[in-house]
Amino acid sequence: MKVVAVSQRVKDYPDRNERLDALDQRLTEFLLAAGFLPIPVPNSLFAERTGGEIFEQWIARSAPQAIVLSGGNDVGSCRSRDLTENSLLDYAERNQLAVLGICRGMQMIGVRAGVELRAVAGHVRTRHAVSGELVRDVNSYHNLALAACPAGFDVLARSADGEIEAIRHQTLPWEGWMWHPEREPAFAVDDIARVRVLLGDH
Repeated sequence: MKVVAVSQRVKDYPDRNERLDALDQRLTEFLLAAGFLPIPVPNSLFAERTGGEIFEQWIARSAPQAIVLSGGNDVGSCRSRDLTENSLLDYAERNQLAVLGICRGMQMIGVRAGVELRAVAGHVRTRHAVSGELVRDVNSYHNLALAACPAGFDVLARSADGEIEAIRHQTLPWEGWMWHPEREPAFAVDDIARVRVLLGDH
């Protein structure tokens, strides 16, 4: 099975003096169903006491063949996660690896490319249609969206109110989806097929 590095959200529990990395088990199940072996990426590789060189050791030993940036946490709200995901994207770009950005993950791809985020209404805990190259009904759990299409990317889908819902890099095997494929009651056949092609063909 192809090894896929998956970023994790950060959860703080100050009453227990704990900061946890967390990954929805359904995202692991989604990637397994598509034929990939997911490996969670610790955000503490960029803790002040370790430094970025530990990330380089981790990524060299893990040798992922593709990258998934998961959802959760607003971009800019957690420095260690931002550093981790930017470093994953740098690694993917250097090594021509496939990347899927899910929700926040797509936003991170856009922000890294110089695009700002803007607040949107009516996109939290709902379903809506998207159209463009991709035409389908998707779930929606975000209150921020890309203000514009990043340079070097194409828009694959927009919502009815014009927000960007999916993007694809023009030369790299990178895509971003604002919906959560792992949150469907049964994984969508279209999502499984698309992630197999995206992460599996490179």
